[in-house]
Amino acid sequence: MQLHKLLAGPAPIEAVLGWIRSLNPKIVTVVEHEADHNQPGFLDRFTESLYYYSTMFDSLDACALQPEKALAEVYIQREICNVVSCEGSARLERHEPLARWRERLGRAGFRPLHLGSNAFKQASMLLTLFSAEGYCVEENEGCLTLGWHSRPLIAASAWHALPETAAVSPDVAVVGGAVM
Repeated sequence: MQLHKLLAGPAPIEAVLGWIRSLNPKIVTVVEHEADHNQPGFLDRFTESLYYYSTMFDSLDACALQPEKALAEVYIQREICNVVSCEGSARLERHEPLARWRERLGRAGFRPLHLGSNAFKQASMLLTLFSAEGYCVEENEGCLTLGWHSRPLIAASAWHALPETAAVSPDVAVVGGAVM
């Protein structure tokens, strides 16, 4: 949930993905918003934000835990302000949909790993146990999305780095969080 902040220009994201690939990890996971807030035009970005964040707030309304809900709303409000009111390098929140992450990771030398039916079943079971009615998990070409009713909100995917000859080989790297 942090890689999107490197999308202001091609160099930062390419450098980070290249560095991760050079580590030659067995698995790289990417979890990002399933939104398109990296559009140059204000009206397109505003419209996408309106739909995406209204769905996000609708999903929060179903939450029973009020302190966590209030904290999430404050965080989301800051994201909205950044997406809508900032331009250039001041705009950090540059969410992109899963399809663009697939393209970018493919160009950087990563190949997708399907999460499989067990991951889908486990996510569905956890969602049933711990969330309000209305949330859904869907499989999308080997990736999982968490959504509210029919709108995907977050996408999770797994990737394999194609080996480089002089790379160090750790067991696992996690992208969008910590690299291990």
